[in-house]
Amino acid sequence: MVIKKYIVNNMNEALTRIRYELGKDAIIISQRKIKRPGLLGFFQKKVIEVTAAIDNSNKEEQEEKKPVENGIDILKKIVEKNREESNTNEKLSYLKDDNQDDIYKELQEMKSMMNKIVSNSSGEKEEKDPLKIKLEKADLSDSIIKSLMNKVNNMEDDIDSIEKVKEALKDEIHISNSSTDGIIVLVGPTGVGKTTTIAKLAGSLALVQKKKVGLITIDTYRIGAVEQLKTYADIMNIPFRVVFTQKDMDEALESMKDFDTILIDTTGRSSKNAMQISELRMLIDKIQTENIHLVISAAIKNKDITTIVEGYKILGFNNVIITKLDETTSYGSILNILDSAKKPLSYVTIGQSVPDDLKTLSKEEIVNLILGEDNIC
Repeated sequence: MVIKKYIVNNMNEALTRIRYELGKDAIIISQRKIKRPGLLGFFQKKVIEVTAAIDNSNKEEQEEKKPVENGIDILKKIVEKNREESNTNEKLSYLKDDNQDDIYKELQEMKSMMNKIVSNSSGEKEEKDPLKIKLEKADLSDSIIKSLMNKVNNMEDDIDSIEKVKEALKDEIHISNSSTDGIIVLVGPTGVGKTTTIAKLAGSLALVQKKKVGLITIDTYRIGAVEQLKTYADIMNIPFRVVFTQKDMDEALESMKDFDTILIDTTGRSSKNAMQISELRMLIDKIQTENIHLVISAAIKNKDITTIVEGYKILGFNNVIITKLDETTSYGSILNILDSAKKPLSYVTIGQSVPDDLKTLSKEEIVNLILGEDNIC
Protein backbone atom coordinates (compact mmCIF):
# COMPACT_ATOMS: atom_id res chain seq x y z
CA MET A 1 0.00 0.00 0.00
CA VAL A 2 1.34 3.40 -1.06
CA ILE A 3 -0.25 6.59 0.28
CA LYS A 4 0.96 9.92 -1.02
CA LYS A 5 0.01 13.53 -0.38
CA TYR A 6 0.12 16.27 -3.04
CA ILE A 7 0.02 20.05 -2.69
CA VAL A 8 -1.43 21.44 -5.94
CA ASN A 9 -3.14 24.51 -7.35
CA ASN A 10 -6.10 22.65 -8.87
CA MET A 11 -7.55 19.15 -9.36
CA ASN A 12 -6.36 18.86 -12.97
CA GLU A 13 -2.79 19.20 -11.75
CA ALA A 14 -3.49 16.64 -9.02
CA LEU A 15 -4.93 14.07 -11.43
CA THR A 16 -1.99 14.46 -13.80
CA ARG A 17 0.60 13.97 -11.05
CA ILE A 18 -1.29 11.09 -9.44
CA ARG A 19 -1.64 9.21 -12.68
CA TYR A 20 2.01 9.80 -13.59
CA GLU A 21 3.46 8.82 -10.19
CA LEU A 22 1.03 6.20 -8.86
CA GLY A 23 -0.55 4.89 -12.05
CA LYS A 24 -4.04 4.72 -13.51
CA ASP A 25 -5.48 2.61 -10.67
CA ALA A 26 -4.71 5.12 -7.91
CA ILE A 27 -7.63 6.53 -5.95
CA ILE A 28 -8.11 9.89 -4.28
CA ILE A 29 -8.73 9.56 -0.53
CA SER A 30 -9.24 13.17 0.43
CA GLN A 31 -8.92 16.76 -0.68
CA ARG A 32 -8.99 20.02 1.22
CA LYS A 33 -7.96 23.63 0.85
CA ILE A 34 -5.00 24.71 2.97
CA LYS A 35 -2.53 27.55 3.35
CA ARG A 36 0.95 26.91 2.07
CA PRO A 37 3.42 25.94 4.86
CA GLY A 38 5.50 28.71 6.37
CA LEU A 39 5.01 32.35 7.22
CA LEU A 40 4.63 33.44 3.61
CA GLY A 41 1.78 31.00 3.10
CA PHE A 42 -0.42 33.14 5.33
CA PHE A 43 -0.43 35.89 2.68
CA GLN A 44 -0.81 33.65 -0.38
CA LYS A 45 -3.79 32.06 -2.10
CA LYS A 46 -4.95 28.75 -0.65
CA VAL A 47 -3.86 25.54 -2.37
CA ILE A 48 -5.37 22.05 -2.42
CA GLU A 49 -3.97 19.15 -0.42
CA VAL A 50 -4.89 15.89 -2.16
CA THR A 51 -4.20 12.47 -0.67
CA ALA A 52 -4.07 9.48 -3.04
CA ALA A 53 -3.30 5.80 -2.60
CA ILE A 54 -2.42 2.69 -4.63
CA ASP A 55 -2.37 -0.96 -3.60
CA ASN A 56 0.76 -2.48 -5.15
CA SER A 57 0.76 -5.74 -3.17
CA ASN A 58 -0.37 -7.86 -6.12
CA LYS A 59 0.05 -6.08 -9.44
CA GLU A 60 -0.89 -8.98 -11.70
CA GLU A 61 -4.19 -9.52 -9.92
CA GLN A 62 -4.82 -5.80 -9.80
CA GLU A 63 -4.37 -5.33 -13.57
CA GLU A 64 -7.19 -7.75 -14.25
CA LYS A 65 -9.68 -5.65 -12.27
CA LYS A 66 -11.54 -2.61 -13.49
CA PRO A 67 -10.43 0.83 -12.23
CA VAL A 68 -13.60 1.41 -10.20
CA GLU A 69 -13.35 -1.98 -8.48
CA ASN A 70 -9.68 -1.39 -7.66
CA GLY A 71 -10.48 2.02 -6.20
CA ILE A 72 -13.20 0.62 -3.95
CA ASP A 73 -10.98 -2.23 -2.73
CA ILE A 74 -8.14 0.15 -1.94
CA LEU A 75 -10.47 2.46 -0.08
CA LYS A 76 -11.85 -0.41 2.02
CA LYS A 77 -8.36 -1.62 2.95
CA ILE A 78 -7.23 1.86 3.94
CA VAL A 79 -10.33 2.42 6.06
CA GLU A 80 -9.98 -0.94 7.84
CA LYS A 81 -6.25 -0.55 8.46
CA ASN A 82 -6.44 2.97 9.79
CA ARG A 83 -9.46 2.27 11.98
CA GLU A 84 -7.44 -0.40 13.73
CA GLU A 85 -4.37 1.83 14.15
CA SER A 86 -5.85 5.20 14.98
CA ASN A 87 -9.19 6.92 15.00
CA THR A 88 -7.43 10.26 14.91
CA ASN A 89 -5.78 9.80 11.57
CA GLU A 90 -6.47 12.98 9.64
CA LYS A 91 -7.21 11.30 6.33
CA LEU A 92 -9.80 8.90 7.66
CA SER A 93 -11.37 11.36 10.07
CA TYR A 94 -12.00 13.52 7.04
CA LEU A 95 -14.17 10.73 5.65
CA LYS A 96 -16.19 10.50 8.89
CA ASP A 97 -16.97 14.10 9.60
CA ASP A 98 -20.28 15.95 9.30
CA ASN A 99 -19.74 16.51 5.57
CA GLN A 100 -19.59 12.79 4.80
CA ASP A 101 -22.26 12.94 2.07
CA ASP A 102 -20.52 15.76 0.21
CA ILE A 103 -17.18 14.03 0.47
CA TYR A 104 -18.61 10.75 -0.80
CA LYS A 105 -20.08 12.58 -3.78
CA GLU A 106 -16.75 14.23 -4.56
CA LEU A 107 -15.02 10.87 -4.21
CA GLN A 108 -17.37 9.29 -6.71
CA GLU A 109 -16.78 12.15 -9.15
CA MET A 110 -13.03 11.73 -8.85
CA LYS A 111 -13.34 8.00 -9.51
CA SER A 112 -15.51 8.72 -12.53
CA MET A 113 -12.91 11.15 -13.90
CA MET A 114 -10.15 8.60 -13.39
CA ASN A 115 -12.18 5.95 -15.19
CA LYS A 116 -12.71 8.25 -18.15
CA ILE A 117 -8.97 8.86 -18.35
CA VAL A 118 -8.30 5.12 -18.24
CA SER A 119 -11.03 4.43 -20.78
CA ASN A 120 -9.66 7.01 -23.21
CA SER A 121 -6.11 5.78 -22.83
CA SER A 122 -7.16 2.19 -23.60
CA GLY A 123 -8.74 3.25 -26.89
CA GLU A 124 -12.35 2.77 -25.83
CA LYS A 125 -14.91 5.07 -27.48
CA GLU A 126 -18.25 6.29 -26.23
CA GLU A 127 -21.19 4.68 -27.98
CA LYS A 128 -22.80 7.06 -30.47
CA ASP A 129 -26.46 7.93 -30.41
CA PRO A 130 -28.19 5.85 -33.16
CA LEU A 131 -30.19 8.91 -34.16
CA LYS A 132 -27.01 10.92 -34.64
CA ILE A 133 -25.54 8.11 -36.74
CA LYS A 134 -28.66 8.18 -38.93
CA LEU A 135 -28.29 11.93 -39.51
CA GLU A 136 -24.59 11.53 -40.31
CA LYS A 137 -25.42 8.87 -42.91
CA ALA A 138 -27.81 11.35 -44.51
CA ASP A 139 -24.76 13.55 -45.18
CA LEU A 140 -26.08 16.46 -43.13
CA SER A 141 -23.53 19.06 -42.04
CA ASP A 142 -22.15 18.89 -38.49
CA SER A 143 -23.76 22.20 -37.53
CA ILE A 144 -27.20 21.05 -38.69
CA ILE A 145 -26.85 17.72 -36.86
CA LYS A 146 -25.93 19.55 -33.67
CA SER A 147 -28.92 21.87 -34.00
CA LEU A 148 -31.31 18.98 -34.70
CA MET A 149 -30.02 16.92 -31.76
CA ASN A 150 -30.47 19.89 -29.40
CA LYS A 151 -34.06 20.31 -30.56
CA VAL A 152 -34.75 16.59 -30.20
CA ASN A 153 -33.29 16.50 -26.69
CA ASN A 154 -35.55 19.37 -25.62
CA MET A 155 -38.74 17.64 -26.76
CA GLU A 156 -41.10 15.60 -24.57
CA ASP A 157 -39.78 12.14 -23.67
CA ASP A 158 -43.00 10.37 -24.56
CA ILE A 159 -42.50 11.09 -28.28
CA ASP A 160 -40.67 8.56 -30.46
CA SER A 161 -37.15 9.70 -31.38
CA ILE A 162 -37.78 9.39 -35.12
CA GLU A 163 -40.93 11.49 -34.82
CA LYS A 164 -38.95 14.05 -32.84
CA VAL A 165 -36.30 14.40 -35.52
CA LYS A 166 -38.96 14.58 -38.24
CA GLU A 167 -40.57 17.54 -36.50
CA ALA A 168 -37.16 19.16 -36.01
CA LEU A 169 -36.37 18.69 -39.71
CA LYS A 170 -39.68 20.18 -40.81
CA ASP A 171 -38.89 23.32 -38.83
CA GLU A 172 -35.70 23.74 -40.87
CA ILE A 173 -37.36 23.32 -44.30
CA HIS A 174 -39.21 26.12 -46.09
CA ILE A 175 -41.20 25.69 -49.31
CA SER A 176 -41.58 28.58 -51.76
CA ASN A 177 -44.97 30.08 -52.56
CA SER A 178 -43.67 32.45 -55.26
CA SER A 179 -45.92 33.11 -58.24
CA THR A 180 -45.03 31.66 -61.63
CA ASP A 181 -46.38 34.76 -63.38
CA GLY A 182 -44.16 37.50 -64.74
CA ILE A 183 -40.42 37.31 -65.37
CA ILE A 184 -38.52 34.40 -63.83
CA VAL A 185 -34.70 34.30 -63.97
CA LEU A 186 -32.56 31.23 -63.33
CA VAL A 187 -28.97 31.74 -62.16
CA GLY A 188 -26.26 29.41 -60.98
CA PRO A 189 -22.84 27.91 -61.70
CA THR A 190 -21.98 25.88 -64.78
CA GLY A 191 -22.90 22.23 -64.87
CA VAL A 192 -25.91 22.32 -62.54
CA GLY A 193 -28.48 21.87 -65.33
CA LYS A 194 -29.99 25.36 -65.66
CA THR A 195 -30.88 25.00 -69.35
CA THR A 196 -32.59 21.63 -68.91
CA THR A 197 -34.35 22.93 -65.80
CA ILE A 198 -35.72 26.01 -67.55
CA ALA A 199 -36.97 23.77 -70.37
CA LYS A 200 -38.75 21.57 -67.81
CA LEU A 201 -40.26 24.63 -66.15
CA ALA A 202 -41.39 25.99 -69.52
CA GLY A 203 -42.99 22.65 -70.38
CA SER A 204 -44.78 22.42 -67.04
CA LEU A 205 -46.18 25.94 -67.32
CA ALA A 206 -47.08 25.79 -71.02
CA LEU A 207 -48.22 22.18 -71.47
CA VAL A 208 -49.66 21.35 -68.04
CA GLN A 209 -50.84 24.71 -66.66
CA LYS A 210 -51.68 26.07 -70.15
CA LYS A 211 -49.90 29.37 -69.55
CA LYS A 212 -48.59 31.56 -72.36
CA VAL A 213 -44.84 31.21 -71.94
CA GLY A 214 -41.83 32.84 -73.61
CA LEU A 215 -38.18 31.73 -73.43
CA ILE A 216 -35.13 34.01 -73.48
CA THR A 217 -31.49 32.98 -73.18
CA ILE A 218 -28.37 35.06 -72.59
CA ASP A 219 -26.20 31.92 -72.37
CA THR A 220 -24.33 32.52 -75.63
CA TYR A 221 -20.93 31.43 -74.28
CA ARG A 222 -21.54 27.73 -73.88
CA ILE A 223 -21.36 25.70 -77.08
CA GLY A 224 -24.70 24.11 -77.90
CA ALA A 225 -26.66 25.85 -75.13
CA VAL A 226 -28.67 28.04 -77.53
CA GLU A 227 -29.44 25.16 -79.90
CA GLN A 228 -30.46 22.93 -77.02
CA LEU A 229 -32.97 25.42 -75.65
CA LYS A 230 -34.21 26.31 -79.15
CA THR A 231 -34.93 22.64 -79.80
CA TYR A 232 -36.98 22.42 -76.60
CA ALA A 233 -38.85 25.63 -77.52
CA ASP A 234 -39.68 24.34 -81.01
CA ILE A 235 -40.99 21.02 -79.65
CA MET A 236 -43.22 22.79 -77.13
CA ASN A 237 -44.16 25.54 -79.61
CA ILE A 238 -42.89 28.28 -77.28
CA PRO A 239 -41.53 31.63 -78.58
CA PHE A 240 -37.74 31.79 -78.14
CA ARG A 241 -35.29 34.71 -78.29
CA VAL A 242 -31.48 34.90 -78.00
CA VAL A 243 -30.12 38.02 -76.28
CA PHE A 244 -26.61 39.45 -76.74
CA THR A 245 -27.01 43.04 -75.58
CA GLN A 246 -29.23 45.10 -73.30
CA LYS A 247 -31.02 46.41 -76.38
CA ASP A 248 -31.78 42.85 -77.44
CA MET A 249 -33.17 42.17 -73.98
CA ASP A 250 -35.46 45.21 -74.09
CA GLU A 251 -36.79 44.14 -77.49
CA ALA A 252 -37.32 40.52 -76.38
CA LEU A 253 -39.21 41.56 -73.25
CA GLU A 254 -41.34 43.99 -75.24
CA SER A 255 -42.28 41.25 -77.73
CA MET A 256 -43.45 39.03 -74.83
CA LYS A 257 -45.10 41.67 -72.65
CA ASP A 258 -48.52 40.04 -72.97
CA PHE A 259 -47.26 36.59 -71.95
CA ASP A 260 -48.16 35.03 -68.60
CA THR A 261 -44.58 33.99 -67.91
CA ILE A 262 -41.19 34.90 -69.35
CA LEU A 263 -38.36 32.50 -68.47
CA ILE A 264 -34.76 33.77 -68.75
CA ASP A 265 -31.79 31.40 -68.86
CA THR A 266 -28.45 32.96 -67.84
CA THR A 267 -24.83 32.08 -68.44
CA GLY A 268 -23.24 29.84 -65.84
CA ARG A 269 -20.77 31.85 -63.79
CA SER A 270 -18.17 30.83 -61.26
CA SER A 271 -19.20 32.08 -57.84
CA LYS A 272 -15.54 32.95 -57.24
CA ASN A 273 -15.42 35.34 -60.22
CA ALA A 274 -16.75 38.58 -58.77
CA MET A 275 -16.46 40.46 -62.09
CA GLN A 276 -18.62 37.95 -64.00
CA ILE A 277 -21.20 37.91 -61.23
CA SER A 278 -21.29 41.73 -61.24
CA GLU A 279 -21.89 41.76 -65.01
CA LEU A 280 -24.79 39.37 -64.55
CA ARG A 281 -26.15 41.52 -61.75
CA MET A 282 -26.26 44.64 -63.96
CA LEU A 283 -28.32 42.77 -66.54
CA ILE A 284 -30.72 41.32 -63.97
CA ASP A 285 -31.15 44.73 -62.31
CA LYS A 286 -32.39 46.15 -65.64
CA ILE A 287 -34.84 43.28 -66.05
CA GLN A 288 -36.48 44.42 -62.80
CA THR A 289 -37.79 41.16 -61.40
CA GLU A 290 -37.77 39.79 -57.87
CA ASN A 291 -38.43 36.21 -58.99
CA ILE A 292 -34.86 34.92 -59.19
CA HIS A 293 -34.04 31.25 -58.59
CA LEU A 294 -30.59 29.95 -57.67
CA VAL A 295 -30.07 26.58 -59.36
CA ILE A 296 -27.69 24.26 -57.51
CA SER A 297 -26.95 20.53 -57.77
CA ALA A 298 -27.78 18.07 -54.99
CA ALA A 299 -24.57 16.22 -55.88
CA ILE A 300 -22.38 19.16 -54.87
CA LYS A 301 -19.82 18.73 -52.10
CA ASN A 302 -20.92 20.16 -48.77
CA LYS A 303 -17.79 22.29 -48.48
CA ASP A 304 -18.62 24.02 -51.81
CA ILE A 305 -22.21 24.92 -50.95
CA THR A 306 -21.36 28.01 -48.89
CA THR A 307 -18.93 29.30 -51.52
CA ILE A 308 -21.57 29.12 -54.26
CA VAL A 309 -24.37 30.57 -52.16
CA GLU A 310 -22.27 33.47 -50.89
CA GLY A 311 -21.02 34.23 -54.39
CA TYR A 312 -24.55 34.48 -55.81
CA LYS A 313 -26.16 36.42 -52.96
CA ILE A 314 -25.28 39.66 -54.75
CA LEU A 315 -27.90 38.76 -57.37
CA GLY A 316 -30.65 38.81 -54.75
CA PHE A 317 -32.08 35.35 -55.47
CA ASN A 318 -35.20 34.58 -53.44
CA ASN A 319 -35.80 30.92 -54.26
CA VAL A 320 -33.72 27.77 -54.69
CA ILE A 321 -34.03 25.01 -57.27
CA ILE A 322 -32.11 21.82 -56.44
CA THR A 323 -31.22 19.63 -59.41
CA LYS A 324 -29.86 16.13 -60.02
CA LEU A 325 -31.46 14.39 -57.06
CA ASP A 326 -31.26 11.26 -59.23
CA GLU A 327 -27.45 11.47 -59.12
CA THR A 328 -27.09 11.07 -55.36
CA THR A 329 -28.10 8.42 -52.82
CA SER A 330 -28.12 10.66 -49.73
CA TYR A 331 -30.34 13.71 -49.61
CA GLY A 332 -28.97 15.67 -46.68
CA SER A 333 -27.57 18.13 -49.22
CA ILE A 334 -31.13 19.46 -49.69
CA LEU A 335 -31.16 20.76 -46.14
CA ASN A 336 -27.50 21.80 -46.28
CA ILE A 337 -28.26 23.98 -49.31
CA LEU A 338 -31.44 25.49 -47.87
CA ASP A 339 -29.74 26.19 -44.55
CA SER A 340 -26.86 27.98 -46.27
CA ALA A 341 -29.08 29.94 -48.68
CA LYS A 342 -31.73 30.90 -46.08
CA LYS A 343 -34.27 30.83 -48.93
CA PRO A 344 -37.22 28.52 -49.65
CA LEU A 345 -37.20 25.59 -52.07
CA SER A 346 -39.24 26.06 -55.25
CA TYR A 347 -38.46 22.96 -57.36
CA VAL A 348 -36.28 19.88 -57.58
CA THR A 349 -35.30 17.89 -60.65
CA ILE A 350 -35.00 14.11 -60.63
CA GLY A 351 -33.90 13.24 -64.18
CA GLN A 352 -33.63 14.40 -67.78
CA SER A 353 -37.24 14.03 -68.94
CA VAL A 354 -38.94 17.29 -69.95
CA PRO A 355 -41.17 18.34 -68.23
CA ASP A 356 -41.93 15.26 -66.09
CA ASP A 357 -38.78 15.32 -63.98
CA LEU A 358 -39.43 18.76 -62.49
CA LYS A 359 -41.13 18.34 -59.10
CA THR A 360 -42.37 20.32 -56.13
CA LEU A 361 -41.87 18.51 -52.83
CA SER A 362 -43.66 18.89 -49.51
CA LYS A 363 -41.84 19.12 -46.19
CA GLU A 364 -42.88 15.55 -45.38
CA GLU A 365 -41.48 14.22 -48.67
CA ILE A 366 -38.16 15.97 -48.12
CA VAL A 367 -37.90 14.67 -44.54
CA ASN A 368 -38.57 11.10 -45.72
CA LEU A 369 -35.87 11.46 -48.37
CA ILE A 370 -33.32 12.76 -45.87
CA LEU A 371 -34.04 9.98 -43.36
CA GLY A 372 -33.86 7.29 -46.04
CA GLU A 373 -37.54 6.37 -45.76
CA ASP A 374 -38.16 7.19 -49.43
CA ASN A 375 -36.16 7.30 -52.68
CA ILE A 376 -36.30 9.39 -55.82
CA CYS A 377 -35.69 6.45 -58.15
